[in-house]
Amino acid sequence: MLLCCGEALIDMIPTPTTNGDMGFVPHSGGAIFNTAVALGRLGVPAGMLTGMSSDLFGQQLTEALQASRVDTSLLIACDRPTTLAFVKLVNGHASYSFFDENSAGRMLAPADLPVLPNSVTALYFGGISLACEPGAETYATLAEREASNRVIMLDPNIRPSFITNPTAYRDRLDRMISRADIVKVSDEDLDWIFPGQASLEDKVEQLRVAGPSIVILTRGADGASGYFGNGARIDVPVRKVDVVDTVGAGDTFNAGVLAKLSELGLLSKSALAEISGQPLGEALEHGAKVAAITVSRAGANSPWRDEITS
Repeated sequence: MLLCCGEALIDMIPTPTTNGDMGFVPHSGGAIFNTAVALGRLGVPAGMLTGMSSDLFGQQLTEALQASRVDTSLLIACDRPTTLAFVKLVNGHASYSFFDENSAGRMLAPADLPVLPNSVTALYFGGISLACEPGAETYATLAEREASNRVIMLDPNIRPSFITNPTAYRDRLDRMISRADIVKVSDEDLDWIFPGQASLEDKVEQLRVAGPSIVILTRGADGASGYFGNGARIDVPVRKVDVVDTVGAGDTFNAGVLAKLSELGLLSKSALAEISGQPLGEALEHGAKVAAITVSRAGANSPWRDEITS
């Protein structure tokens, strides 16, 4: 089972009411939640580990995971509130107001972490859950605890506005990168991790030397590149589609990559350390295919396995 560890939250989306006033509709979301849902829909055994509220929004999130065939047995239930993200749209651009103090996810503590069953072969981390303390340190603790025996994938998806303590965040990220087998970054992430005028290629090499067997670099419309072995590289273009909404594109790309690696029997530390260009290219292409379907429709609405075509 692939275990997604991180945030599950409610996006409050502005929607006109019947009398013309603006109201808000609760939509299930969060980067790690989106990846778990996408994996479940792709037919991959997947679960989620997060602090999950017993309130009505926590129930909504749990039911959404189960509806997408995601294992919820490792959710850590509590009576703290669910994180809410209120969205404001101005000229098509979204800004967010987060209500996260004392939330179920943010207050997750190391003592809350369960013993993982042997069925868990890989753990996936990332998103704002790595920036919001104290829960962020709990996820880092889990990665450190499990890294010797299970595959670790990390997508920091860095949001500078969430980082209140850059020094602590950089230290946490460095520790997790050093224990990860796969690190996926955007070009913006890479420039934040390694500020300065070095080329993206040089920054990727710095990242690769820090620990991971595979570094995946995404560059928006310019596609994705996988770096592996002794500096080898493979490039995959984006799939051309009519874009409706880019929400969840990166989250479902990651699910597609993990799903293909799992299908190929390569989600082990030894297999990833020795991976060749062909299977890595297949995984990146599958990630691009899944993401292309997601962006072609509204919301982080990832495809089911029977929607994937060649």
